[in-house]
Amino acid sequence: MKKLYILATLLLVSVAALAQDGKSLYQKYSDAEGIQAVYISPAMFRLIGRIPDVNFGDQAVNLAPLIKSMTGFYLLSTENPDQGRALAGEVDRFVRSGRYELLMEAKDDGDRTRIYTVGDAETVSSLVLLTYDGSETTFITLDGAMSRSDLDDLFAKAATR
Repeated sequence: MKKLYILATLLLVSVAALAQDGKSLYQKYSDAEGIQAVYISPAMFRLIGRIPDVNFGDQAVNLAPLIKSMTGFYLLSTENPDQGRALAGEVDRFVRSGRYELLMEAKDDGDRTRIYTVGDAETVSSLVLLTYDGSETTFITLDGAMSRSDLDDLFAKAATR
């Protein structure tokens, strides 16, 4: 019985070690034919953290605190249905790893958009967006130590525009 527990523990550890995140998916797909890829480094976030307020409708939003807290932005997009299904499947698998919480889902006539976060009550360490409509798939990951209250304010102001 003890051997069974050890085997189960090793299996769980190996599965966790293989769990993917936005950066590893970016590395896997970014050089593939038919994939558009964008990466923004922490150094770039420090530079663009000085941008002026952005207007959402009639409300100005200060994005600087949110931007300065980011340590990585990864974007993958494809119009190839096969690549899109594969990418969406991998994203679905890694967000189901148990760490991610579904923040929002929107479905409309075959289009599906989901936003996931991982973090604690105060801080979001990763935000994942997946949009899939069968012909185009877009995957975005923002990593950092983003304040949940800053994100809440941003989403609230964006929703009221």
